[in-house]
Amino acid sequence: MIETESGRGEAYADMLPGGYDVLPIRENFSPENYGKALTAAEATKFDALIIDSASHEWEGAGGVLGMAAANQADGKKGPLVWQRPKMDHQRHFMLRLMQTPIPLVIVCMRAKYPMMERKDRNGNKEWVRSETIEPKQSADILFEMFVHGWIDREHKLHVTKYTRPDLAQIIRDNEPITIETGRRLAEWAKGGALAGDPPPEADTDQLTADDAALAAAAESGMKELEAAWSAIPNDRRRVLQAALVRRHKPRAAEVDRGTS
Repeated sequence: MIETESGRGEAYADMLPGGYDVLPIRENFSPENYGKALTAAEATKFDALIIDSASHEWEGAGGVLGMAAANQADGKKGPLVWQRPKMDHQRHFMLRLMQTPIPLVIVCMRAKYPMMERKDRNGNKEWVRSETIEPKQSADILFEMFVHGWIDREHKLHVTKYTRPDLAQIIRDNEPITIETGRRLAEWAKGGALAGDPPPEADTDQLTADDAALAAAAESGMKELEAAWSAIPNDRRRVLQAALVRRHKPRAAEVDRGTS
C-alpha cells in the first residue's frame, strides 16, 4: 500500500494542483526494493510516477555498487562480483521500469562531472574535469529515456536528448520546469494535442540527417559548424538546439583548440 505523507501534502496544498502519495524507501535501496515499490505504485493505477532518486538504486546503501562491494568482501572475484548485482538491476529495476503500465514516469538522478584523460598542447597526458555532466546510475540508462536533461542553480532545464521531436514543445529547453510544464506533459501523456506542437508526421529521418551534418561540420571547427547550423530551417533548429549546445559546439571548440 502506498504510504501518504499527509503533513507534506497539507503544507503545500495551496501551491500544488491535486494530491500525491509517497512511498518512502529507507535503509536498503536494493533493485528488488525498487521493484516492489513499482509494484505498489502500479496497483494504485496512478497516472504518473516520480522516482526520486534513481541514483540511490545504483550507489545507495544496499544498491548495485554496495552489492558488488559485499561480493568482493566475501571473496568473490572477476565476473562473479558484478553478476548478481547487474542481473538484479536489470530484472527488478530497468525491465520493470520499461514495462510499467503507468503512462508517465519521471526519473530523477544525481549528477557528476567525471574526470577524463586528455593530452595537453605538449602531448603530455593530464586529467581534467569533463564538460559533460553524467547521471549517477548505470551507463546505459539514458538510452531508455524519451527526454533527458539537467537542472541548473536557477532551476532551468538544459535538455541533452529528445528521442521524440514533439516533446521539444512540451519539456522546453532552457526554461524552468513549472506547473504549466506539468499540464503540457499530462496532456501529451493522455495523447492530446497542444497548440504549436509539431505535426505527428514530423520527419525524424530529416532531423537525424541534420544532426549527422552538424556532427560532421563540427569536425572542421566552429566556422563550419555555424555555416551548417545556418542552413537548417528554424522549425528544425528548435528541436536540434540542445544537441548543438551540448555536443556539437564543444566538439568544434576542441577542434579549433587542436586538442582533438
